[in-house]
Amino acid sequence: MYGNRHIENVALVGFMGTGKSTVGRRLAQMLEFLLVDADHMIERAAGKPITEIFEKDGELRFREYEFEILESIQKMKNTVISTGGGFVVPPQNMELLKQNCLVVCLWASPEKIWSRVAHQSHRPLLRTSDPMETIRELLNKRKESYCRADVMIHTDFRLIKEVAQQACHHFQAARRIQEKA
Repeated sequence: MYGNRHIENVALVGFMGTGKSTVGRRLAQMLEFLLVDADHMIERAAGKPITEIFEKDGELRFREYEFEILESIQKMKNTVISTGGGFVVPPQNMELLKQNCLVVCLWASPEKIWSRVAHQSHRPLLRTSDPMETIRELLNKRKESYCRADVMIHTDFRLIKEVAQQACHHFQAARRIQEKA
């Protein structure tokens, strides 16, 4: 199931508003792991907020930053990594994450996502005339990428604690499988 992978970390992937940051904090506490937010790493590397990267440098440059931080992620151990919503769209990013991470995709319906992010102003991809339609379109475009994760967890009607517990269970099971191999 996990081949020759050496799973050291958990990477949380999925669309914005699915709970990656919040679940990541809880999961890191449960596993007694370090929590790393990929978007924060990008902001530090760029020296500016993500909204400014999108506005001044464009989405393509932002995606380049995402790829650049993968190298530092490869060196991490005992870490929960919360990624940005489009982080795993390029197939090579998912494959690099899978080298040392159990990749857990958090999934939610467009309606639940919108209810969670409608009040947030730091979502550059939702600065459109019809944010709900944008969410639907982006989810549809990214679905195949998200489905390449090791585990999919639907978050619409689950408590943060439940989602974190489920991710923890999958990580521990993957580690047990590795130990037996």
